[in-house]
Amino acid sequence: MEVRIGKITHYYNKIAVAVMVTSGEMKIGDYLHIRGHTTDFYQPVTSMEIEHQQVSSVDPASEVALKVKEEVRRGDRVYKVTED
Repeated sequence: MEVRIGKITHYYNKIAVAVMVTSGEMKIGDYLHIRGHTTDFYQPVTSMEIEHQQVSSVDPASEVALKVKEEVRRGDRVYKVTED
């Protein structure tokens, strides 16, 4: 099952980091599905930062930087994959 937890607002290709605004909770170890017009991949959350400080979890309405394994684009949707 997938639950939408955010949307990509920026992408920094040189460091492979996406910035997203969350609409749900997220923590290190969660498994994500990032999907958009030309984007479609899965990855675990391995590194997150808020204001250049490492964090282990985020609440809804947070702006968080997330290390990604593929290129993403503004407007791509982020889903948390759950086993339910």
